[in-house]
Amino acid sequence: MQSHETTARRMPDVATQAQPQLHGALDWVGMDGVQTRVAFDAGDGEVQKLAAQVGVFVNLTRPDRRGIHMSRLYLLVDRGLGGQPLGAAMLENLLRELLASHAGLADRARLHLAFHALVRRRALRSEHSGWRDYPVSVDASLDATGFHLEFGTEVVYSSTCPASAALARQLIQDQFAHDFAEGAAVERSAVLAWLGSERGIVATPHAQRSVARLALRLAPGAAFDLVGTLDHVEQALGTPVQTAVKREDEQAFALANGGNLMFCEDAARRIQRALNADARVADFRVRVEHQESLHPHDAVAFASKGVAGGYEA
Repeated sequence: MQSHETTARRMPDVATQAQPQLHGALDWVGMDGVQTRVAFDAGDGEVQKLAAQVGVFVNLTRPDRRGIHMSRLYLLVDRGLGGQPLGAAMLENLLRELLASHAGLADRARLHLAFHALVRRRALRSEHSGWRDYPVSVDASLDATGFHLEFGTEVVYSSTCPASAALARQLIQDQFAHDFAEGAAVERSAVLAWLGSERGIVATPHAQRSVARLALRLAPGAAFDLVGTLDHVEQALGTPVQTAVKREDEQAFALANGGNLMFCEDAARRIQRALNADARVADFRVRVEHQESLHPHDAVAFASKGVAGGYEA
């Protein structure tokens, strides 16, 4: 029986064959949508094993080479991501291995990972909690300028329109003036009863589910901390969507919405201030999207840290 090595030596490798009529260097070559599993610590000390989609690429500097070694990329990704938790050091090492596997063919490598991490979130008032699913993206690259790492996620929250709230308050005032004659004595109990009736809330401000999409460049030595980032941003916004909700939680959420009226511009600035104060974040880009209940279109705002040569909003 022939050995595997003997058989492999006899197999043709057309990728190494020149194509005289098709010479040219290529910016990136590789695979996208590779299915694999990653180990990820969201920042709570628990390492999750998560299904992920991976894009892995190198450039092709040799105009005379027809292609790269796709299988080498796949096997290195499968081995590299299947062990220790995601981190800057392990990703940089993996990128160096990708380049070493294509020595003489490539001088740049990049990885894109996309997966969903589960984070346990407590209710606002009750003793309950539930799971939230947060999308996570990781982009890592290695070239002549060094190692580069970016981290992305999304925060979903509720936004109540300040203009709509002011207009609703005016209508409630008008209704009060209509129901209670000017100059007439009004019993406190009558006012309380009126406020608790449907006539006491004849108009409500419009609110909508909203999304903040974050792209972060981590400071040197900073670890992935999804939970810490979420805590900073959700606290800045004040109205992240909830998991387990009893009546006391729903009432607390209504109170939070009333105390956190915001346009998309306000939300973007709140997040900008929170991320500016986070020493783990070297640069960031934020896209805030208020999925309007008043309009069929969305209200959108962008913000960035403003680092020279960094992200542009």
